[in-house]
Amino acid sequence: MILDSFRLDGRVALVTGGTQGLGQAAAIALAEAGADVVILGRSDPNETGNAIAKLGRRWSAINQDLISASVSELQASVNQVVSEMGRLDILVNNAGIVRRTPAIDYSEQDWDDIMQINLKAVFFLAQAAGRVMLKQGGGKIINIASLLSFQGGIFIPPYTAAKHGVAGITQSLANEWSKHNINVNAIAPGYFETANTTALRADPVRYQAILDRIPAGHWGKPEAIQGLVVYLASAASNYMHGVTIPLDGGWMGR
Repeated sequence: MILDSFRLDGRVALVTGGTQGLGQAAAIALAEAGADVVILGRSDPNETGNAIAKLGRRWSAINQDLISASVSELQASVNQVVSEMGRLDILVNNAGIVRRTPAIDYSEQDWDDIMQINLKAVFFLAQAAGRVMLKQGGGKIINIASLLSFQGGIFIPPYTAAKHGVAGITQSLANEWSKHNINVNAIAPGYFETANTTALRADPVRYQAILDRIPAGHWGKPEAIQGLVVYLASAASNYMHGVTIPLDGGWMGR
C-alpha cells in the first residue's frame, strides 16, 4: 500500500530549532508518522516533547545554542542522539535566524552569527549525521532553505547568502551520498507565520505587499510544512535527491 511507504516506525529523527514554529511542526509530524524525535535548541522543549509523548513516541532534548557551538560540539550532539536512541535516521536542519539591516550598515557580528547558524551548523550537523547514516546504510537529511535560496530579498544579505549556500550544500551532499542510500533534499518555505517574520507582519505596508503577491492569498501556517517533511523523511521519496522544493503558496510562480 502506498501509504505504508510514508510510515516512519522505528526511525529516529533529530530536529534543530524544534521548540517552536516550523521546527516544532516538523517534529510533531515525524512523531505522528511513527518516528522517535530528539529536539535540539536553546529554548524550552517541553511543549513539543509533550505533544510527541502524547503520540506514544520517545523524545529527548539537547540544549545547544548553535550560534556558539563548535564543530566538535555539533558532532557530540549527533553522537548523543545515537547513544540515547540507538540510531539516527533523519536530520531536519531547521534552526535559523534573520536580522534585517540595510546592506550598507550591516555589521560583521550579525553576518558571522547568521552564517554560523544558517550555514556552518547546517553543513557540520549534516556531516556528523552523514557519518552515522553511511554506517547504517542510509538515511534522510532535510535542510530548511528559503525563497531567498532563489531570490535576493531586502535588508538581509547574509541570510540570502546563507540560504543560497544551503541549496548548494544540499546538491553537493546529494552528489556524494545518493549512491549510499542517503537522501539530501531541502524545503524552501515562503512567508510563514513564525518568530522570524514577526517584524514583517508587524509592518502593515510590508505585510500587505507580501500578501498581495501570494497567489494562495494568505501567509503559511507552520503545519503546512508537515506533509512535505514526512514525505522527504520517508521511503516515498527514495528517488528524490538534491532538490530544493518551494513551499510558498505559489510565490515563485509569480
